[in-house]
Amino acid sequence: SPAGMVLSVLVILLLSVLYEAVKMGKAVLLRRALLALPRSLSQETLTEPEEGDPGPAQGRYHRDPPLHPPPLVDGISHLFPRWFWYHVGQTLFHVVQVVLAYMVMLAVMSYNAWIFLGAIVGSTLGYFV
Repeated sequence: SPAGMVLSVLVILLLSVLYEAVKMGKAVLLRRALLALPRSLSQETLTEPEEGDPGPAQGRYHRDPPLHPPPLVDGISHLFPRWFWYHVGQTLFHVVQVVLAYMVMLAVMSYNAWIFLGAIVGSTLGYFV
């Protein structure tokens, strides 16, 4: 029926827009995760040893870890660093993105031109927004 076809095209259009939104959300989380990563030792600047301090050969660097763990905020903050939670978020976004991509792909494989145009228009709108 024509109403069913219009509804199908609109659903595929919305799925395509949602796919693009999830793709952007994943990119934003990646940026935040990279900013939350600790600096590696290769990027650390070595400090000049002071009297009584062990030098760089003994492993003293500019940014030493704190002597005490940070205070507990939610009971598990000290177990997992912030970048880990961003990675968990990215993983969930990736699962949603793959599921949406397969749903749109299966719809396009129906070889219906209107469904195909709905997927293209939805992807274009999602990228534009």
